[in-house]
Amino acid sequence: MVKLIVLHGQPTDAEAFDAHYFSTHAALAARMPGVRRFEAARCASMDGSPGAYYLQAELWFDDADALRACFASPEGRAAADDVPTFATGGAAMLVGEVLGAG
Repeated sequence: MVKLIVLHGQPTDAEAFDAHYFSTHAALAARMPGVRRFEAARCASMDGSPGAYYLQAELWFDDADALRACFASPEGRAAADDVPTFATGGAAMLVGEVLGAG
């Protein structure tokens, strides 16, 4: 399995980010083909201070080919195109090969 990890930086307006993310963007992600698991988590630093990232999303796929096919699809492109409309703190994307699950 592979997963796409999206790290959203601190937004300029957290309330607006949340409203768009949970009412619009998450619904787009839910329609993306090949996604086996989707999770979003609010980020915090170990000492409780604001961290570099506001929200982390993970999208799990069977393999790298499934991830590529997903983002080549109209649904995947729609989700990717939506990111700049709300992610005022930027977004970093990483792909990781899952080596084990606890």
